[in-house]
Amino acid sequence: MAFRIHRSATPNAIVFALSGDMDQEHAARLHELLASETNGHVTLDLLNVTLVDRAAVQFLAGVEADGIRIVNCPSYVRTWIAAERDSQPEWSPRDGHAD
Repeated sequence: MAFRIHRSATPNAIVFALSGDMDQEHAARLHELLASETNGHVTLDLLNVTLVDRAAVQFLAGVEADGIRIVNCPSYVRTWIAAERDSQPEWSPRDGHAD
């Protein structure tokens, strides 16, 4: 299945509605689109995402940690994002090293 990104704007956020199978290539394309957004309120709607690979999950975990809101996330993707986040070493700003 193809991967699609539909951008829309609401009064409170820019929404990217994603659909289809998301892989590393699609995550890279989405990263480019997100980088061009100057509004700090961005939401990713994963309602119609059918499949993700590990690179896509790592990307989603990273953007969520950076403040991008993820909605309508399939439960298996949400669980995987949490596992990826838990597997990453904690960053310590006081010494600049991972704990």
